[in-house]
Amino acid sequence: MDYTEKNKKAISWLKENLDEERLLHSLGCAQCCAELAHKFKLDEEKAYMAGLLHDCAKCFSKEKTMEIVQKLNLDETELVNFKVLHAPVGAYIAQYEFGIKDKEILSSIRSHTLGKPNMTDFEKIIFLADKIEPNTRDSEFRNEMLMFLEEENGMNKALLTCYKETIRSLVKKGLKICAVTVDIYNSML
Repeated sequence: MDYTEKNKKAISWLKENLDEERLLHSLGCAQCCAELAHKFKLDEEKAYMAGLLHDCAKCFSKEKTMEIVQKLNLDETELVNFKVLHAPVGAYIAQYEFGIKDKEILSSIRSHTLGKPNMTDFEKIIFLADKIEPNTRDSEFRNEMLMFLEEENGMNKALLTCYKETIRSLVKKGLKICAVTVDIYNSML
C-alpha cells in the first residue's frame, strides 16, 4: 500500500491536534520506526505510519478521550491509568479518521504504552521507537537502547530495559502500575 497521501493527511491532522512537542515526538517516532523496520527487515512504510499516528489522541481532552473509550471494549487493565488511554483511542482514530485497516498498525498503536504478551517484532519496534526517538527522548537512554539492538536478542533486551525504566518511574511517581506491565516484565525475565 502507498502511504504517501495518508502520511500527508496524518501530518496535517497532527499539526492541528497535537501540541508542538508532541508533534515533534510523533515525527521523530515515525522516523525511528522506519529505521528500526529497515534494520529488522520489516515494512518501513507501515512502521512510519504507525509511529506517526501512535500518539494521535495524546492531546485530546479528558472528555473527548472518555467519549471514545465508551465506544471501545477495553480490558480492565487498560482502565487503571488514564495516561495510557490515548493508545486504544489512538488506534480507534487511526482506523476511523485515517482509514487504517492494517491490523498490525492498529495493534502496535494500541499496545505502544503497555505492550502486550507475545508482541510481534513490528509491535516491539513501535513500542521501542516511542521510548527512543531522537527529537524529545533522553539521548543517553536512546544510545544504550541502540547498543542493545546490535546484540543477539537485542530487541528483547531493549524491551526489558524499557519495562524496568517504566516500572521504576511509576513507582517513583507513586502511580499505579498496570498488571499487564508487571506480567510482561516478569515473563521477559
